[in-house]
Amino acid sequence: MPVISAPHAFNEGQLYVDLRSIFGRSLYLKCEGFNFAGSIKMKAATEMVEAAERDGLLTPRSILIESSSGNLGVALSMIAASKGYRFLCVTDSRCNLSARLLMEALGSEVHVIADLDANGGFLGARIDYVRALCASDERYVWLSQYTNPNNWGAHYRRTAPEIARQFPRLDVLFVGSGTTGTLMGCARFFREWHRPVRIVAVDTVGSVAFGGKPGRRMIPGLGMSMRPPLLDESFVDEVIRVEEADTIRACHRLARRGFLFGGSTGTVVSGAMEWLSRNDARDLTAVAIAPDLGERYLDTIYQASWLEDLYGDLVLGDRPGQKELDPEEVTAGSLTVDPRTHRHGGPRDR
Repeated sequence: MPVISAPHAFNEGQLYVDLRSIFGRSLYLKCEGFNFAGSIKMKAATEMVEAAERDGLLTPRSILIESSSGNLGVALSMIAASKGYRFLCVTDSRCNLSARLLMEALGSEVHVIADLDANGGFLGARIDYVRALCASDERYVWLSQYTNPNNWGAHYRRTAPEIARQFPRLDVLFVGSGTTGTLMGCARFFREWHRPVRIVAVDTVGSVAFGGKPGRRMIPGLGMSMRPPLLDESFVDEVIRVEEADTIRACHRLARRGFLFGGSTGTVVSGAMEWLSRNDARDLTAVAIAPDLGERYLDTIYQASWLEDLYGDLVLGDRPGQKELDPEEVTAGSLTVDPRTHRHGGPRDR
């Protein structure tokens, strides 16, 4: 094992879980939660901060500021503490309590926004708040994960090559869509690779990232209440939208087999299993990216009263007198495929 002196110097990038025994279909889940920040956001945070340092944007007086639903804020809190910067995270009421407490424990300041934007989300209000603070004090340095090319660059340079080394015959890759940093970095890398790879973006119902009607979203991580500035749909072969109830079911199915993953992972797994169920996947090599682990969701998607209040007492389908749902029922109950980007045919149909 390496000997390190900074938290961002360690990341386990080659751990995969074969989900066949749990869901009945072959899917390799790339686990991105094994670093000190506990999520894939450590990669983007590291690249964005180091780029700002190289460009001379950060000085000892600087105050890092960023809008985050949780995971990026935790990663930036660790890097800021390690490098001696102050950090202010602007989040909203959907941010998990454990993530807020982690940031504060690391010495960061957390501001929680309660006002909704025009699309019924918090993102626009969070960004307006960040811009107002930056205009009021020149010490603030906004990394802007939504527009920063080092967000997708981190995954072009690190995440995608890790997958390519492990799976040289990769056919299809499932990537959750938030800022689309992970999605665009991986998609750009595999567009240049020696063989075609089908890129399937997995979004949450209620997100407007790929168009569509805005709706309630209670699970942080994936989805956007505006079109992601980093998104270039020409690199995406297909978009699948997942209902939050299906996200929850997938998470609990994994947990019943000893794997506690976060909500974003449940969304990606649910969407991937739906895709595999309607395509001839017998000879395909399929990989999905799991952005984080589940400990930060113990008081939400793994908490019975929270689930019942928001989704009803039958959301898990495993109450007394009910049969346990089979894999296809768990993952394909309420998913929609975007007809604008859905292309028929196998992974080589380009």
